[in-house]
Amino acid sequence: MAEKQHPLPNEKELTPEVHDPYAHSMATVVPTMGGEFTQNEKLPFETEEAMHDLKDDGESEVEDLTDSFVPFPPLKGIAEERMPLTFRAVIIGICLGSLVNASNVYLGLKTGFTFGASMFGAIFGFGIAKVLSKTTIPLLGGEFGPQENSIIQASATGAGGLSGLFVAALPAMYQLELLSPQPKDDFSRVITLTLVCSFFGLFFAVPLRKFFIIQVSRELRLIFPSATATAMTIRSMHAVGTGASEAVKKLKALGIAFAASMVQRIVSYYCIGILYDWHVFTWFFIWGKYNNGAIHGENWGWIIEWTPAFIGSGMLIGLNVAWSMMAGTIIAWGIGGPLLVHYGECIGIRSYEDDPQWALYTNFQSLGQIGKRTPSPRYWFLWPGVMIMVCASMAELFIQYKTIFFGFKTAYTNIMGGINGQLKKRGKTVAFFEKQSAHQRREDHVEDFATPEQQVNGWLWSIGLIVTLVVTCVIAAVQFQMNVGVSILASVLGFLFAFLCIQCSGATDTTPLTAAAKASQLVMGGVTSGHGYTVKHAQTLNLIAGGIASGAADMSTSLVSDFRVGFLLRTPPNLQFIAQAVGTFIAVFLAPGIFIVFMAAYPCLIHPDDYETCPFSAPSVTAWRAVAEAVTLPELPIPRSSVIFACVMGGASIVQVIVRHFYLVGPREKWRRFLPNWMAMAISFVIPQTYYAIAAVMGATISHYWAKRAPENFRVYMYAVAAGMIAGEGLGGFVGACLELGGTPWTQKARKAGKVHLGKEITKVRLFMLRMVSCSAET
Repeated sequence: MAEKQHPLPNEKELTPEVHDPYAHSMATVVPTMGGEFTQNEKLPFETEEAMHDLKDDGESEVEDLTDSFVPFPPLKGIAEERMPLTFRAVIIGICLGSLVNASNVYLGLKTGFTFGASMFGAIFGFGIAKVLSKTTIPLLGGEFGPQENSIIQASATGAGGLSGLFVAALPAMYQLELLSPQPKDDFSRVITLTLVCSFFGLFFAVPLRKFFIIQVSRELRLIFPSATATAMTIRSMHAVGTGASEAVKKLKALGIAFAASMVQRIVSYYCIGILYDWHVFTWFFIWGKYNNGAIHGENWGWIIEWTPAFIGSGMLIGLNVAWSMMAGTIIAWGIGGPLLVHYGECIGIRSYEDDPQWALYTNFQSLGQIGKRTPSPRYWFLWPGVMIMVCASMAELFIQYKTIFFGFKTAYTNIMGGINGQLKKRGKTVAFFEKQSAHQRREDHVEDFATPEQQVNGWLWSIGLIVTLVVTCVIAAVQFQMNVGVSILASVLGFLFAFLCIQCSGATDTTPLTAAAKASQLVMGGVTSGHGYTVKHAQTLNLIAGGIASGAADMSTSLVSDFRVGFLLRTPPNLQFIAQAVGTFIAVFLAPGIFIVFMAAYPCLIHPDDYETCPFSAPSVTAWRAVAEAVTLPELPIPRSSVIFACVMGGASIVQVIVRHFYLVGPREKWRRFLPNWMAMAISFVIPQTYYAIAAVMGATISHYWAKRAPENFRVYMYAVAAGMIAGEGLGGFVGACLELGGTPWTQKARKAGKVHLGKEITKVRLFMLRMVSCSAET
């Protein structure tokens, strides 16, 4: 890699955190609540072995690829692509992005986690386009190269984005009764809100490409690890020789994992207690003639769930993050919760006191009647979880103050330089602009391969940005009674958070969306406080403005990463922009439709107080709702013991950030891998289900020993298998929601069998089914 010419302020903070040497470096599964997951000690392009993976016909290209700030050289044996933007590429990308979108809504509502569409679209898109390229079908056949492959993943990212809005802010608004009782009645409002977030991100991304990829990437060491790995994967798949055969292996592994996981999830809806969830403690309770303490394990949710998505996530995130989740789960639902109930701080609800066999069956997850009765352990642990999320993410952001200041300073000097250049073209000179632009270090600029004709026209993105801002103000005022000042503030926050998220993502491959989301909610809470807003109106403004800011930042970060892929593969940015725009336009209508399907199939998501249980824990929704209530309600009934514990845990997470960045450096840096991941622990506090942590540990253990004993096999197959498992279960969950909503004969039978996890009768019938399974096993 090219040597650094200038010292970078706070450079140590840009070093990726090392937790597990076998955690996959392309871990794109990130909590929408903002957990910053980790990567390898060495990035995929910082080793000689990785470089040699990209050789053509045995001839190494190491010398050409060691500088990560210049585009890759053209592949030998691959013809020049005259027009990589094709109908085939855009359609394939949209289809794959749609799969990711549906999967992410399912996974986000279930666990708060989503995964990116970029690598999934790149690998799966390669296979589909490669097959079509050998046909003579009009618009679908013809040559296929790496630049067109990057167009596929760009349109997939556009179509697969925006799910964060639908697994956080919007469901929180329905839970707080700020919108119509049924989401389908708000379809037009949801579409307009989606339109604002998506196109803000789309137009933000264009100028930020020039800044982060061309002007300051070398100076700030912005590698964009995931984007660079995606570009390298695309390049290796198109390489003549071993690259093509390896691509076929990855594609087969991804396809098999995807299909198997999807089928397993769909079939599991009709095989209760067999293919998906194993209630082991209930089995022991039944085998013990309903007279032992095993029922308490069931009460606290200690079951095994064979969820491909979370086993796949565990394969990506590594042992440290997985065991941090498990530690949080044990603290909350294995030790803390039972102690709180024992000492009367929290209570559970006995569901079947009139049934002598199941009289001890207790629900500890209720969020109903808050302030009217002793809270449940779930409500008690909600606040420590949210406090850790806010404290840990904010501390990580503030610890980068030198780097962030350096980035803003560089942006300022580049703006001054641009203005000065325009003045000089008109034969004018202004001393102020001349002085400020003198601080630019143009020798650090990366040479942009794209000609002026291949750039996105300045008038296009600037006019688009202005129009989007105006539309935002109009929509917010008409639909949500938000004044123009608050709308502009939300848009400005979106730009600032996009700037911060892209910089952090480019340097460390982590996107601090939790910090962005919670900061926007806190700012809006301060803005609306003392201005005479009703509580409901203040909460509406808080969630809408926070959704706009974090949604725009999320979209911008994804699209700038796509531009990085295109930069390395020499794909013209104007063609990438078109692909992104088409995919984004589709997502504007697709994502709301998927959201409404889930809300209609599972009304417990928007009316949790009306149901004892729900198959979706929606932790992101709970966190957004909690912050909105905390900054708007005059009094919030939080138990004093919960507040104390939250402050202690939040303080501990801040201390760890400081220790890690300022003490565990140099020779002591090796001890960082033993520090817990506080974001993962916080998620376990918010999610009352223990089986996600169990599944993550399973996946991380598999990944660890796989990498240790078969490193080459691991390198080729691991990401493809994990991505297929995640996307497969997600799509299977969406199909299950459609079947549930459509009321097919199978789902009607499932309802009669107790499959629907809603209402009081479901738990009783579900336990009956488990009893039948146990009796069969005993027989």
